[in-house]
Amino acid sequence: MILKTLVAGPLETNCYILGDEKTREAICIDPGSNVDEIMGEIRKEKLSLKYIINTHGHFDHVGGNDLLKKATGAKLAIHGKDAPLLKNAASQAAAFGMDAVSSPEPDMLLKDGDKIMAGNLTVAVIHTPGHTEGGISLFLNQGKILFTGDTIFAGSIGRTDLPGGSYKGLIASIKDKILPLGDDVQLFPGHGPETTIGREKRFNQFLA
Repeated sequence: MILKTLVAGPLETNCYILGDEKTREAICIDPGSNVDEIMGEIRKEKLSLKYIINTHGHFDHVGGNDLLKKATGAKLAIHGKDAPLLKNAASQAAAFGMDAVSSPEPDMLLKDGDKIMAGNLTVAVIHTPGHTEGGISLFLNQGKILFTGDTIFAGSIGRTDLPGGSYKGLIASIKDKILPLGDDVQLFPGHGPETTIGREKRFNQFLA
């Protein structure tokens, strides 16, 4: 398995490139910006990008959708409840005094339980609302890896004060859908360093 982490944009959003070593098919999760760097990694690893998946529709996670889709022809996927956010990424960014390019329409609307395959890799979609209504986490069973978007971070959780946010819903998503996956599962969040479920159960103050 190939796993690359790129940190991009003023909000230091984590973009992940996940590839199958045998077939070289790949998935890109949350290309917020810096598409030239993303494409550089794809070319270096000789990957064929099949899917672009957004964990949610905020501008700092979708800003590179348009250029990356044009460069690769990959299918764009997001949960149906967050698809409307793709159209207003530029206005979202403007509210924070930043620039962003709005995203093209998705090719796929995801729902809880969906599975996306790239070569021999299978990523399962887990609907984890709270940060946004259509927030998702992506579970790679082969490596016991969960890409959590802005649901949970090392020592923290995603903000819930933006439209569609719910603190109660976010905590329920974490406790009901993420923690039961097992303490040894590695968490790769939308911002900041990786962690594990076990570590967050012990030290994350929001889960006490």
